[in-house]
Amino acid sequence: MNRDAEEDLPEDVQNNVARNGLRQVAGQALQSSGDQIVNPSTVLPWLFAVLGVPPALTGALVPIRESGSMLPQALLTPLVLRAKRRTRVFTAGALIQAASVAAIAATAALAEGTFAGLLILAALAVFSLGRCLCSIASKDVQGRTIPKGERGQINGLATTASGIVAITLGLGIRVYGGEDLSAGSLAWMLVGGALLWVGVAVVYAGIREPVETDTQPTPPERSDESDAGWFGTMVALLREDAPFRTFVLVRSLLLVSALSPPFIVAMSIDAGASALAGLGSFIIASGIAALIGGRIFGSQADRSSKRLMSVGAALASATIILTVVIVSLPGFSGDTWAGTLVFVASYFLLRLTHTGVRVARKTYVVDMAEGDQRTIYTAVSNSAMGLILLIVGAVSSAIAAIHVSWALLFLAAMGLLGVVAGRRLPDVSRG
Repeated sequence: MNRDAEEDLPEDVQNNVARNGLRQVAGQALQSSGDQIVNPSTVLPWLFAVLGVPPALTGALVPIRESGSMLPQALLTPLVLRAKRRTRVFTAGALIQAASVAAIAATAALAEGTFAGLLILAALAVFSLGRCLCSIASKDVQGRTIPKGERGQINGLATTASGIVAITLGLGIRVYGGEDLSAGSLAWMLVGGALLWVGVAVVYAGIREPVETDTQPTPPERSDESDAGWFGTMVALLREDAPFRTFVLVRSLLLVSALSPPFIVAMSIDAGASALAGLGSFIIASGIAALIGGRIFGSQADRSSKRLMSVGAALASATIILTVVIVSLPGFSGDTWAGTLVFVASYFLLRLTHTGVRVARKTYVVDMAEGDQRTIYTAVSNSAMGLILLIVGAVSSAIAAIHVSWALLFLAAMGLLGVVAGRRLPDVSRG
């Protein structure tokens, strides 16, 4: 236990650090496990294919899931700041996600075709709204209840636990589902996902946070009564706060590890990869990456979250470049075991680096501010990222229309720029 850091917490919370930490690990692990079941890059596209949903709607899954959980954050933050207990906000968001996943499960069981696709996209949009509330509240809950120097370990342990669940899920699909998963089987899997989010709500409801709201002075930029509105506030904060602006820039360039895995899957299909690269194999690879990454990156983020972000971006870019080179070699074939393993290994490495990047940037934004300023940073950065994600996603998709390899190289170049830009970040880690 970091006793010096613990002294920064209110007295009514200090005696509950271990209890709160355990609940946050459990809650985040359940949430991450649910994310594997409603993954817009693997499970939901597979479900769309089974239901006969047009490919045009499949392309909307990732933008709705990711941007939908980020864009509303600056707008919703004033409401969250009025809540004395941020755990209640998180619990409400978890229950919204549970209801949305249940709706997706019902659609999978009862509908098909375009109608099913539209219903699932609508439910996914509501799901993203619930995730938005959780994203705003979670970092503030962690900052209020866990001392600096131990937060990265919380994120790392949760990621490790979710990796175990992902591996189990992927093995189950490989053994019992294979390549012929039915809509009914996927519907039952989604029901399990809904129950996971109910568990998240129950666990987070028991976290002990300060009775009083943070006493740090509230920055004038965050007032929701400002004539500029929250969009103006977001622009002003990005313009006037240089360290925060640099963080948002670096985080944007780190999208290399988030956006490249689906293109690896698409490349494997184009190359005629064998059944080894089915849904189960990619989920297993993702789970192993989380299992290993959670163990490695949690403590590394506490030592220097800035350095971990840069290293993750560099490794992701190197993985992409190496994969493109191998696939471009004369005589390479994706329909062999060796060729397919190249794609699965590349997917695994990208998910592993993304785990490190994700743990690092979550720890960084919690450590770089205190009190309500932390909530504002979280909301504004995520809202900005929602817009940036749409732009980068549109550009990479347009490039992929020419060739998937060019889209991957574009993302790799972004990652390398992120390494350079990351050198300008201040080191905010206690360790």
